Amino acid sequence: MLEITFYDETGELSPAHEELLEGLLNVAYEHLGLKGTVEMSLTIVDDERIHVINREYRHVDRPTDVISFAINDNADEEDIEAWPEELPYELGDLFISLDTTKRQAEEYGHSFERELGFLAVHGFLHLNGYDHMEPDDEKEMFGLQEEILTAYGLTRA
Repeated sequence: MLEITFYDETGELSPAHEELLEGLLNVAYEHLGLKGTVEMSLTIVDDERIHVINREYRHVDRPTDVISFAINDNADEEDIEAWPEELPYELGDLFISLDTTKRQAEEYGHSFERELGFLAVHGFLHLNGYDHMEPDDEKEMFGLQEEILTAYGLTRA
């Protein structure tokens, strides 16, 4: 079971969008074959706040769309599989800029919901050890993103 603690620093996230994120991330949890109770936080922020986070933690002086902080960043698959199912497993924290989500949805020509879902799944995969630094890793991660979004029904159309 996936337990998500939501924070909306913007005050703009609707209950329907929170439900979308919860449902989508639960599909991602199942798609990755995660077991037991997995906990994470998801914070919706504005461009100003994500800019500060990006500058402080990634040393990149500009806003971005999504930032993830995995608690067990150095855990390998064996460590995760050995985790006792009766104990909650803490993934980490996910931050999404609502300003950038809106802007990118318009730029890419798809719905706000599709962009919000894409960013949530992207960050969730980062929390689970996926990255896109190498071409093969990028292909795997972006393929998983599309599989999860399609399984939930958030297609590009």
